[in-house]
Amino acid sequence: MLGSPGVVTEGLIALLTSSPRIAFLDIDGTIVDHDESIADSTVEAIRSARARGHLVFISTGRSAPEVYPWIREIGFDGEITAGGGFVERAGDLIVEQTMPERLVEEITELLKALDLDYYLQSHQGVEPHGRVAERLDEVLVAHGAAAPSQHAVARIFADNRMHGRGEVAKAVFIGDSQEDFGRVEAAVHGELRDAVDLITGTIAYLGSASGEISPRGVNKGTAILRALDHLGLDPAQAIGIGDSRNDVEMLRICGVGIAMAGAAPEVVAAADEMTSGVMDGGVWNAFRRHQLI
Repeated sequence: MLGSPGVVTEGLIALLTSSPRIAFLDIDGTIVDHDESIADSTVEAIRSARARGHLVFISTGRSAPEVYPWIREIGFDGEITAGGGFVERAGDLIVEQTMPERLVEEITELLKALDLDYYLQSHQGVEPHGRVAERLDEVLVAHGAAAPSQHAVARIFADNRMHGRGEVAKAVFIGDSQEDFGRVEAAVHGELRDAVDLITGTIAYLGSASGEISPRGVNKGTAILRALDHLGLDPAQAIGIGDSRNDVEMLRICGVGIAMAGAAPEVVAAADEMTSGVMDGGVWNAFRRHQLI
């Protein structure tokens, strides 16, 4: 006898909450606020969930060098970086989704022709062009970034250069107006349009004038599927939390997709539920609701 529906439901809930879960957390707008602040409750939530046997992964559009040491010091079980280009677990690169070199050359020539500052992301380094590093630092300072983060981008870009064009996962460009994004969108046509995905920038303080170009089908969602397969876990066991356009596929793939307060409209539409803001216990509240802590 299976018992009453109420007993079955309670049993299923007990099984789900007693089994190890895995959480994928965006950085900007989820773990840290857009001025680089972080809530103590977020740190406590991540560490408490891991202490209870759950896995917690970073899932970010940043390249690995752009993940500041003070973020890693929170403690994580793995990282998805470059918007799904790479997945690292215990020091091992378990997923690598890079662009063919001919595609890298085509994208860089396009961005140069449009006279836009941009940079390329690999697993171990970046390749900046124009004043991109300085511009990113300038907007960080203008938006009140905490002292340890001020001018950090220029240092990271200077100290973590790529070894070759064969390891590029994504290009990030910075525009001054929505017109600049439109110029890129218009220039990405024909065979190139079929080969790449183009989205507006995911760094909130840059607005929609900036953008990201990735190989078609390479995103946080596809990276999560490959990571889960490697770990022997089911998407139903996964929780994804984010706020930006590059989090949409992640939220759709995970058994539970959670949008942060203030998330982009398309992120809210893709999510199963909402949580509070970064400095209002967003991660803590989501983890608590789903009994990770």
